[in-house]
Formats: sequence, structure tokens, C-alpha cells
Amino acid sequence: MQEILQKNSQVQMRVVTEDEAGQRIDNYLIRILKGVPKSMIYRILRKGEVRVNKKRIKPEYKVEPKDIVRIPPLRMADSPVILPSANLDKVSALKDAILFENEGLMVINKPARMPVHGGSGVDYGVIEAMRAVRPELRFLELAHRLDKDTSGCLIIAKKRSTLRALHEQFREKDMHKQYLALVIGKFSPRLKVVNAPLLKNTLSSGERFVKVDLGLGKPSITDFNIRENFNNVTLVEACPRTGRTHQIRVHLAYKGHAILGDTKYGSREIDKLYEPLGLSRMFLHAEK
Repeated sequence: MQEILQKNSQVQMRVVTEDEAGQRIDNYLIRILKGVPKSMIYRILRKGEVRVNKKRIKPEYKVEPKDIVRIPPLRMADSPVILPSANLDKVSALKDAILFENEGLMVINKPARMPVHGGSGVDYGVIEAMRAVRPELRFLELAHRLDKDTSGCLIIAKKRSTLRALHEQFREKDMHKQYLALVIGKFSPRLKVVNAPLLKNTLSSGERFVKVDLGLGKPSITDFNIRENFNNVTLVEACPRTGRTHQIRVHLAYKGHAILGDTKYGSREIDKLYEPLGLSRMFLHAEK
């Protein structure tokens, strides 16, 4: 159980437990501050308002057992994260979405339109739903994230040691991720790699928007391969070497092949042409 030394309208002081140790401070805060936008969490970290053992830390700092974390006053979202009932249809359906499970982790086929976690006006996400479906599991944490509108393979750790090992694999690029995307236009077989640095902007609303910026962007590389050609669209495989926000979506749009159904980086006019054929979501899927 999380020990809270002090909590009032001014400040929170929390003690890191053994189970929580080893994760980055930003991920630690995202997990415990349900309903607080991630943009706000990174802002208070950047400004040095979060202290560990009375010292300023960077977002990549890994918390240790018995660390005392000082959290400044924060305005929580109006709607707290709600643990859903396991009887809700779309929550109960997650039982059948488990693709693989062992003692350390599970892989689920995340539905499109369901966020991976609640907060910022969202009642609940996949992780809260899985905790409702599997209440016997004492530890369930996301090993990574997928956009709300992206479907497919999502790894959930059932042990802290497994979570640490997965984070290490993601960090060292030992984890290979492959996506499928249905994109606008005829994709050139010569377009094998997109190497274009990405810059993330966070609007005042908390919405994230990413663009290619050759000067200020962070290195971002995605490999592509054609899976199947159709008349005016192409099914492509996308394998990101880096893990930037919206990376695949922005790289494809940058090359003139926006993903069908992508309301942020795509074409509303073209999407309308495919709605009679069943286009009702963004066609991006984490295949394996």
C-alpha cells in the first residue's frame, strides 16, 4: 500500500514502495496521479517542482525504495478515473481479447477507440478494465502504450520484475514492433525507410500534435514494406525503430500516404469516399 506522509491543498509527500521501485519518475507520477494530463506532469518535472529526497530530478530518474517524492499542488481532472464493472459489455469482451498469457505478462488485442488508461476526462481505459476483469491479479501495469484509435497487441505486465525487463527491452531496442496501416495512394516499393526527426507540441487543451522538424525534432526512423496493393490505397507494414509519439502516422502523412481514418494527420475528404465501404476508424493495427 502506498504510504502518504502528507497530503493537503499545498503539497503531497509520498514514499516509494518496493513494488514501485525501478520505474522512471514520469511513469511513476502518471500511474499515481490519475486524471492529471501528462503534459502537466512533464511541466512540473521540467520546472523542478517535483523533488525526490529534497532534490531536483530529471524525467528519466528511476525511483528507489523509500524515496520520498514531493508533489506540488495539482488540479485534478473534473472526472476521476472510475474502475468499471466487469459486467459492462466492452469490458467483459476483453476476456476474449487475450492473445497470450504466462505468469509474468499478458498480450491483449486492444480494441480501437478504447484508451489504454483513464484520465483527462476519460472514465477508464484498458488497464482499469483489465483490473476489473481480473481482480485476482494484484499487479497489472502497462508495459507500453498505443494511441486510443490504434488496435492490436498491447503488453500488460503481471509482475514488477517483468515490467522492468520489458522496459529494458524497449529502451535497448530489443523489442521488434510491427504495425499494419491502410494508407492513401499507391505506395512506392522504393520507399523502405523514413528518417525524419519529429517535434511534439502540446496544445493548451492537452492535445498532442507532432510534426517533422529538421532542426528541433528528435531522431525518428520507421521501416516500411508493402503488404498488398489495392486500387487507390495500399496496405503497408510499418516497423518503428524509435518510439516517438504518433511516429508512424506522421511519417506516412509526411510522405503523402496518410492513414485512412486518421482525423489528426489524414484527409477528411478522402476518408468520406471510403465511409460507404465501412471506414469507421483509423486503419492502424499493432500486428505483432
